[in-house]
Amino acid sequence: MSVATPKEYSDEKASGWGPDKENLPEEELDEKARTRRASIAEGALKHNKLGWQRLTVSYFHPPFLQPAFVNVFFIQVCLIVEAIALGSLSIPSAFASLGMVAGVLVTVGIGFIAIYTSYVVGQVKIKHPHVQHYADAVGLMWGKFGYELTSVMFVLFLILVTGSHVLTGTIAWIRIVEKSSICALAWGVLSAILLYALALPPTFHEFAILGYIDFASIIVAIFICIVATGVAASHAPGGLSAVPWSAWPPPDISFASAFLSTTNIVFAYAFAVCQYSFMAEMHTPQDYVKSIWALGLLEILIYTLTGAIIYAFVGNEVKSPAILSAPTTTSRVAFGIALPVIFISGSINTTVVGKYIMGRVFPRSELRYVHTKKGWIIWLGLIAVLILVAWVIAEAIPFFNALLGLISSLFTSGFTFYFPALFWFTLIKEGKWNASTKNIALSIANVIILGIGLVVLVGGTYASVEDILESYKTGSVGGSFACSSGSYEG
Repeated sequence: MSVATPKEYSDEKASGWGPDKENLPEEELDEKARTRRASIAEGALKHNKLGWQRLTVSYFHPPFLQPAFVNVFFIQVCLIVEAIALGSLSIPSAFASLGMVAGVLVTVGIGFIAIYTSYVVGQVKIKHPHVQHYADAVGLMWGKFGYELTSVMFVLFLILVTGSHVLTGTIAWIRIVEKSSICALAWGVLSAILLYALALPPTFHEFAILGYIDFASIIVAIFICIVATGVAASHAPGGLSAVPWSAWPPPDISFASAFLSTTNIVFAYAFAVCQYSFMAEMHTPQDYVKSIWALGLLEILIYTLTGAIIYAFVGNEVKSPAILSAPTTTSRVAFGIALPVIFISGSINTTVVGKYIMGRVFPRSELRYVHTKKGWIIWLGLIAVLILVAWVIAEAIPFFNALLGLISSLFTSGFTFYFPALFWFTLIKEGKWNASTKNIALSIANVIILGIGLVVLVGGTYASVEDILESYKTGSVGGSFACSSGSYEG
């Protein structure tokens, strides 16, 4: 039986707010009110300058903007830019824990599941056009409670992702500069400052072109890493045949390590989180299917090749992020090339959550558009707080794998797995689950996906916490807010 949409949270409540939708009481229609309307209209105009060319490289777009007409090709480019980034650097180490066979199967399998669940996410938007972001969709299932719960998850997810970029930036600076006498915290502060500076523009129009640099940098960095590790392996004693890689998991692998590797792969496919806000910009929303297939297949190809090739060239000792496994000089060059993707992608996450908070706190004020003195003061302070929180998280958890695993377990498990499965049962399914062969097959598939999401949530969180505790216990990290550079190269 289908679950009815809660009356307290309807499609109409999910619709975005704009200056044309504001209905002031008659007594407020004075000069002050007209001035306020003019200020809001000016702000709205400022936030509607993002053309289809630059929209393609920003992916994230605030839900309160009017739709822009973009075609499916540029949507594909936009999705690719935001999706293929940080997570790809953890895939080779996941292969080392899972083995070549399981690594390939998990990478390809999760990739196709992510494509399907993204399809379901899009179907909710098609049936409920006023849904603007993920929290709106969950609100249709669970009412106000679901909306607020998912809003918190959305904000925390983006902050944690920003934290992972702070951590990666710290690792990059340590390797590039190679001066162990400099306290590692300094590099974390520098990374946070760069992320803060790049997150300050309140509209994507003002820096969306950087997305092309963002995408090119990660692709070139991965290519350099593959070539460098391949050359190093071929010149080592015994050549490529002597590389200690295995088709199967190491016999002494622990549950926590294996599951943590799986959650890192899950993190790499977290491209459905902001899908609703992007679909709101499409001229023909039904074309989103072409976009997610193009993105999903490309991700599967890049992640599988990156994981398998680097693992085959380096073996069981491959590090995470994978650039650390390249020879020192090459690694420094690759990290230098990867700096744009580290800081541009991280800053966009901060900008998105900043815009979301401004929209929630000031839903009917010109302050949300950040084009007045007061608006700028609030915006500068908000972005500073978000970056500070991300920096604290990065320094408190100074190891790449555990942070990605924690993010995947707590949030990506829902956005990519169990929420879409629940969407199908409550918002998409027509008739009873056994009404037709198609319904039976999809019901079984979505129950499996729901189960996968819950397993990732529980098992992944346990594995991440266990990994953190074990790392501190064995002394493999220097502790939170460590000054030693060696604490960041595990």
